[in-house]
Amino acid sequence: MADTTPIKTATLYRMVMPDHLCPYGLKSKDLLEREGYDVDDHHLTTREETDAFMEKHGVETTPQTWIGDERIGGYDDLRAHFGKDVKEEDETSYQPVIAIFSVAFLMALGLSWAMFGTILTLRAFEWFIAISMCFLAVQKLQDVESFSTMFLNYDLLARRWVRYGYVYPFGEAFAGILMVAGALTWISAPVAIFIGTVGAVSVFKAVYIDKRELKCACVGGGSNVPLGFVSLTENLMMIAMGLWMPLKHYVLGW
Repeated sequence: MADTTPIKTATLYRMVMPDHLCPYGLKSKDLLEREGYDVDDHHLTTREETDAFMEKHGVETTPQTWIGDERIGGYDDLRAHFGKDVKEEDETSYQPVIAIFSVAFLMALGLSWAMFGTILTLRAFEWFIAISMCFLAVQKLQDVESFSTMFLNYDLLARRWVRYGYVYPFGEAFAGILMVAGALTWISAPVAIFIGTVGAVSVFKAVYIDKRELKCACVGGGSNVPLGFVSLTENLMMIAMGLWMPLKHYVLGW
């Protein structure tokens, strides 16, 4: 029996030039095809052709999609048309910290398995916190200038000594690396306790006392992670490790 399902068609105009292939054009084409559309794919191959197309249709960007006689618009408009999430420019998200903590946790379990033949070890929990510190430090170190600027919005010590905003990510990375190795605890522990305590007090004051709505610098200066529980948790984890590691080595003798 012949398939009588009507074919869904869409018309797409996108930039395909020798020196530029529009990524959003490719995403639009892929999305349409995944939604079951047969795409009439038109390539805009020169800057002049692209400018003429935008002037003719009164649009400022490409790609542009039509379904039937209705102009849907660009890639974000197309996502909205199909009922998919469209991220707002200033929308806050916990996705960066979820990714960091998830991968750090799995790496810690992997190290525990490799070293001890099981994932259920105390060392795995220590590695999880230490690796998380390293990952968070890397996010800050990618752009220390942007991090230090955002950090000044709430950190109490950085407001008194601006250079602390530049020192902080190096201190976090230094302490985290030593804790991964389980070495030089007499240095790593005080560093972790100091920056963790200052950070925890600063975040608590800004969020829970002053009731300020700020973005967290914990994953770098360009993040949209809201300041609050996540940053407080980061600092409390550093304090906990700073207290635990010397207790483990010098008191318990493990």
